[in-house]
Amino acid sequence: MTDVRSTAVEAAIEGELRLLRPEVRSSPELLEELLHPEFREFGASGRDWDRTSIIESLLAGTDPGPRPVVVSRMEGVQLAPDVVHLTFDTENNGRRAHRSSLWRRTDDGWQMYFHQGSLFSAAQE
Repeated sequence: MTDVRSTAVEAAIEGELRLLRPEVRSSPELLEELLHPEFREFGASGRDWDRTSIIESLLAGTDPGPRPVVVSRMEGVQLAPDVVHLTFDTENNGRRAHRSSLWRRTDDGWQMYFHQGSLFSAAQE
């Protein structure tokens, strides 16, 4: 069976992968382009982030998020014409997290609306 992804899922995956790039994470303009104005995240650290706080953290270089990051098992499903749900795993220096994000199509393109990370160990795979 062939894995056929919708254009919406592909756009969300592209946005997700862009957000992991250091050059994007250090640019307020690019972050604002990719993060929905009502963005919220429950981080793997347990912290609750909004758009302003995550952008400030990324620009300050204090974000606990992984750089560089290895992404695996990324899958997406289109929940509605303008909503995509992605799930995937990340690893950086032995720190592993299951991740989930919701992407919304807006007048400005696809933007991340919600993200959650949950740490896990190899034994929990």
